[in-house]
Amino acid sequence: GYQRQILSAAQANAIGLIKGLPDEITLEEIQYHLYVRDKVERSLAAADAGRVVSQAEAERRVRRWLKSSGRCRR
Repeated sequence: GYQRQILSAAQANAIGLIKGLPDEITLEEIQYHLYVRDKVERSLAAADAGRVVSQAEAERRVRRWLKSSGRCRR
């Protein structure tokens, strides 16, 4: 059914990524590449859906976070 098709697509993407990696690679490195690919794909989907903030807003949020955490040097 539908759930199986989604799983199959995820498996195909993972296999394609793994096949493109060098032969001498650790399991940890494979996991990292899969993790990064997932984060990039999710970020692109979020951007396509309009779930983004401007650079100025991102900088404001970081300043606020730094200030609240006591890490601000200004």
